[in-house]
Amino acid sequence: MTTFAPVENRKLTNAQLGRISPEEYARLPHSGVVLLLDNVRSAYNVGSAFRTCDAFKVDRLFLCGISACPPSAEIHKTALGAELSVPWTHVGDTIEAVSGLRSEGYRIICVEQVERPTLLQDFVPDPGEKYALVFGNEVDGVRQDVIDSADSVVEIPQFGTKHSLNVSVSVGVVLWHMTFCHWHGH
Repeated sequence: MTTFAPVENRKLTNAQLGRISPEEYARLPHSGVVLLLDNVRSAYNVGSAFRTCDAFKVDRLFLCGISACPPSAEIHKTALGAELSVPWTHVGDTIEAVSGLRSEGYRIICVEQVERPTLLQDFVPDPGEKYALVFGNEVDGVRQDVIDSADSVVEIPQFGTKHSLNVSVSVGVVLWHMTFCHWHGH
């Protein structure tokens, strides 16, 4: 059994974290990653996606179909102001957004459970490629016609009884993986 010795660590204050302003954020280099929410009905989940997109410097968040849009008290509550730093666009239909992004050279990656997925740990983004990550509705997931139009489908392996994660958690897991692969050359 591994034992851990206590380590003295002092929590950093917000001032010590060196947060950047929304204007400085806008001047950062593009990541080549955009995120699409396919009919995500909860404004709290949308707000959480904004906050996670900010943390991982996603270039744009596409709110498709019935997805809630700013301004919204519920979005603001979980986004903590990230809805002001992350560029976003509302598109009436996810397929419309996918078609537009494909014409701009994005690879379309759905995050969903399908018959023959690529498991997340096996998904290695190619340097220099642009990716559009599609996350689905809390109940129905990503629509089948969107899956049919994707370049690939990535699944987050899970081992419990529920076989699903909250969409906002899935966004965090996948964006962390993509960032890890980018910075570590995997």
